[in-house]
Amino acid sequence: MDQAGKRKTLGEFIRTQRTQLATAELRLGGNSARRRTPGLRREEVAQLCDISVTWYTWIEQGRSVSVSAAALARIAEALQLSRAKRAYLFELSGKKDPQVQDALIKEIPDEILAVASAIKSPAYLLDRHWNAIAWNRAAKTLFVGWLDKKNVSRNLLEYTYCSADAAALISDWEQRASRLAAEFRADCGMYLDQPEIAQLVTRLSAASSAFKRAWNLHDVVEKEGGERRFNHPTLGQLSYRQVNLRVANRPELKLVMLLPV
Repeated sequence: MDQAGKRKTLGEFIRTQRTQLATAELRLGGNSARRRTPGLRREEVAQLCDISVTWYTWIEQGRSVSVSAAALARIAEALQLSRAKRAYLFELSGKKDPQVQDALIKEIPDEILAVASAIKSPAYLLDRHWNAIAWNRAAKTLFVGWLDKKNVSRNLLEYTYCSADAAALISDWEQRASRLAAEFRADCGMYLDQPEIAQLVTRLSAASSAFKRAWNLHDVVEKEGGERRFNHPTLGQLSYRQVNLRVANRPELKLVMLLPV
């Protein structure tokens, strides 16, 4: 879908949500007004969002206007959008949802952390910054120098580029390391200005010339599965098929599984 198509779809989506909003009572301008029919008028949404009626109308009409993430967040709140609808709204707009950063610091439910442990083959859970936050015993055995040790960085990029254990373990290390930087840029492209990610990139660029070269290429590739081969120091040659899954209600979390070939 091109940009014009996205603007049109975004406008239609906002309009339908506005007209279908089922609410018995609205508070506008400090007054309570009982509504007999569902839906909000454009003027009411504009008032709730603190934007002009003309500007809001143009958004619904799919015109080429610049809408800030903050304004979209106010529209989402005014229309009482669910989590899925809010995510769809920001996806169409190509903007970062300010609420996403708040989600990063929320406590992760135990049932999500337990997913990796329920899998027999190596599996681990990555957060937005590609830190391993949960893993099973098989992954701990496989990833020497990373998940089997205490007091080491759990960041996948840092392990891959800065650990001698990783260079020895990963059979095609040079190829995998180069691709990993491009996958990370694709995965976190909208969040590269976040302090945590910016600091990670700066730290890795200083610590690894290989990462610095790969990052400066500005290459972008989708994180995908495929065969993964390892030279394990005690188990010998190992081959797996990698599968990546997103957690439905926490899309910043990624489950990585290595299935036997």
